Amino acid sequence: MSDGDNATPGRHGRGASSSPDDRSETYQWHTRRSQPSPGAAPWERAHVSDDDDAPTEEPSASPAGNHTDGVTVADLIAKLNGDEAVPAELKRHRPDHSTPPPADPPPSPPTEVIDAVPAYGRHERPLGPDIDPHEAAAEVPEAEDYYDTEVIPAVAMDLPDLTSTHRHGRVPPSHVGAGRRRTDEHHPSRGRHRSMVVGRVVTALIAVLALALTGGAWQWQSAKNNMLNRISALDPDSRDILDPNAQFGDENFLIVGVDSRMGENVDMGAGTTDEAAGARSDTVMLVNIPANRERVVAVSFPRDLAIEPMQCEPWDPKTGEYGPITDPESPMYGADRVYTEYKLNSAYAVGGPKCLVKVIQKLSGLYVNRFMAVDFAGFSKMVDALGGVEVCSTTPLEDYELGTVLANAGRQTVDGHTALQYVRARQITTETNGDYGRIKRQQLFLSSLLRSMISKEVFFSLNKLNNVVNMFINDSYVDNMDTKDLVTLGQSVQGIAAGRITFLTVPTTGYMDEYGNEHLREEDNRAIFDAIINDDPLPEEKNADNTPVPGTPESQTEAPSQDAAAPTELVDTITTDPNDITVQVSNSTGEDGLGATAAGELQTHGFNVITPDDYPGPLDTTTVFFSPGNEQAAATVAASFPNSTIERATNLGDVVQVVLGNDFYSVTSPPSSGSPVQVQVVRGTGSTATDLPEDLTVTNAADTTCE
Repeated sequence: MSDGDNATPGRHGRGASSSPDDRSETYQWHTRRSQPSPGAAPWERAHVSDDDDAPTEEPSASPAGNHTDGVTVADLIAKLNGDEAVPAELKRHRPDHSTPPPADPPPSPPTEVIDAVPAYGRHERPLGPDIDPHEAAAEVPEAEDYYDTEVIPAVAMDLPDLTSTHRHGRVPPSHVGAGRRRTDEHHPSRGRHRSMVVGRVVTALIAVLALALTGGAWQWQSAKNNMLNRISALDPDSRDILDPNAQFGDENFLIVGVDSRMGENVDMGAGTTDEAAGARSDTVMLVNIPANRERVVAVSFPRDLAIEPMQCEPWDPKTGEYGPITDPESPMYGADRVYTEYKLNSAYAVGGPKCLVKVIQKLSGLYVNRFMAVDFAGFSKMVDALGGVEVCSTTPLEDYELGTVLANAGRQTVDGHTALQYVRARQITTETNGDYGRIKRQQLFLSSLLRSMISKEVFFSLNKLNNVVNMFINDSYVDNMDTKDLVTLGQSVQGIAAGRITFLTVPTTGYMDEYGNEHLREEDNRAIFDAIINDDPLPEEKNADNTPVPGTPESQTEAPSQDAAAPTELVDTITTDPNDITVQVSNSTGEDGLGATAAGELQTHGFNVITPDDYPGPLDTTTVFFSPGNEQAAATVAASFPNSTIERATNLGDVVQVVLGNDFYSVTSPPSSGSPVQVQVVRGTGSTATDLPEDLTVTNAADTTCE
């Protein structure tokens, strides 16, 4: 009897400065009371004895010197030395003139005589017996006088040894005018302290620079964000989004090249509004970057792709506003709702970004969470900002409508104007595949552009990125994008090998109907986007060492080693609430009732369990299978099966499948919701490239051949 026969029903489920007018006291240079001068320089200090027991006077109420509050220079140096701050009670002493100096001073080491440096500038005068210091202070020149200054020659001075502040609580005064005394005592630690000073100064400078750069980056982002033209485009609640759980964490950018005949676009050779009014989507590309950021897939849609007409809200490209059109000459005048035509580029023309997103989500099933539209002028400016982009052609390119695009064959760097013609031309004399030839050139061009930006590290240089963004920011419309998103996107691409960047084109029947539209091959199209949603390997994908990615057709040309381990990756995630998880239990052991037992135990822990079944083959190890984007649920389930293997699979949606292996013993209680866990995820030995059509147009960004 199998577990299919014993099935049990489950459930689903962040110093005040003194006034300059105060002349109540009279001070003299040699007799004034000592002050608590926080900013007193060495030459401002009077000569005192080295005897720490010498009497001192209390400081007066008014500070002397040029600094009245704040942290002193000595304080800063002391802190850099790692010692205690210089006490605020530092005092200047009055020399005792009544006592003559000793006739025979004790011998001392040779001294260096340095001329005294006056403690006042050009506009100040020395304080004498009859001059009030406050009166002198009141004569400070006006601000404009500060520019007329004299340069005082630099004087070589050693900083005082501040280690004494740690020992005695004060700094011995320096002698100015009669030479500077140096103690006989040698300080072996002075060099070490100076090294510490230098090290800490460097550290402080690095911190200041980091702050300045961070602030600069923030200012840059803020300024650029204010310049972005924002427009409503996204539809996150669309029922056309398939398997949203599997798409969790993915970034899907809809990038549109707009054919507009307004503004600067006339000078780009786009034509005039008399020839074609409004705006149309000339290039439509859906870019997927999966949650693991390991690859980039860009899918192109032909501009003449046939679509089912869809009802949309009218959009005015002149104002960027949605709603009834007020221009009486417009065919949409006064209408609240309008229908697209049967051609893809009509969606943008009548309903703007909102309508185009709606159509693309229906065709792909992907959740478009970022939108950007760039017109011809913006594209041309961006290429010029990069200094041009290299292209390669086996023949010169002549277009029936645009004229000469490339005068010569071979590799060449093109500027913005030529690049625009290169990606726009649809009637090349040497091409017979119409829009597909143009799409191929677009993909080759973007591959070269990405390689150039990666090699130049544009996204890691604020200056380079600024030049690029400046060029197209005024010629674009965005939704749910700002400069930070652009930088994050670019830096994600910066870390991806060019071989993991793949360009595809949706497959069509290969011929046009009577209206000039190309029809989609529905099943092949669905296979492409299923592969993207499930992170399946795609044709021609290559690793950084240019070897084929496991699972691609190219990797199947060599027989895999029997001993080769399945590729794994370490995933950091958190557990979630079992009530939000649906589990399918499958029994591979052949033991009757084991699946039902495990299902019942899971239910007691709060999981929603589907009716258990049998697994077609035996497994030695209990394995938890899940679809990409459902890592939290898989990690929670795996925590209830100790030593189980976690393997990424396809087509499971939001269901987690547990296959009981021969090592299964019991189900344990999962950790509480929100617990951080780290799990080793197996890629899945059975994962193979999606069965895509052989005539699918594929361009790999690592391919630099010129064919």
